[in-house]
Amino acid sequence: MPQLSDTAHALAPGAAASAPPAEPADPLRLTLRSEEDLLSVRHAVRAATLKAGFGIVDQTRVVTAASELARNAYVHGGGGTLLIEYPQQAGREGLRLTVSDNGPGIGDLKEALTDGFTTGGGLGHGLGGARCLMDDFEIRSNPDEGTTVTVTRWARP
Repeated sequence: MPQLSDTAHALAPGAAASAPPAEPADPLRLTLRSEEDLLSVRHAVRAATLKAGFGIVDQTRVVTAASELARNAYVHGGGGTLLIEYPQQAGREGLRLTVSDNGPGIGDLKEALTDGFTTGGGLGHGLGGARCLMDDFEIRSNPDEGTTVTVTRWARP
């Protein structure tokens, strides 16, 4: 299915049609130990989406996914970390988020990814919602070793 661009860019007369590739930004690691950290995650990820050149719709998708994953790590995993990276692949820019915790792990990944499944008081859209909002989704979880979720959103041409 064709993707629609969230933004339009006009070229000045005589301007080149393509800019040189940007230097990749340095990764950023944040801790997830408090409610305040969850707010910091939202702000840091929003800034990262701007740095990656995402339009408002993709900004909202990525920030929402990051918020869900960070809250899961905090609530269910007892805290953790978020790593923000800027991958490049086949000439396109992306934003990769890796959320890790050392909690009890997820017993049944298939069930946990089912829309509406919850082990707490939430709506059960966290993991499955994050998977739908991002282009790439990977989850690794082992009992008593924690969970790591890596998601990537690619900028639209």
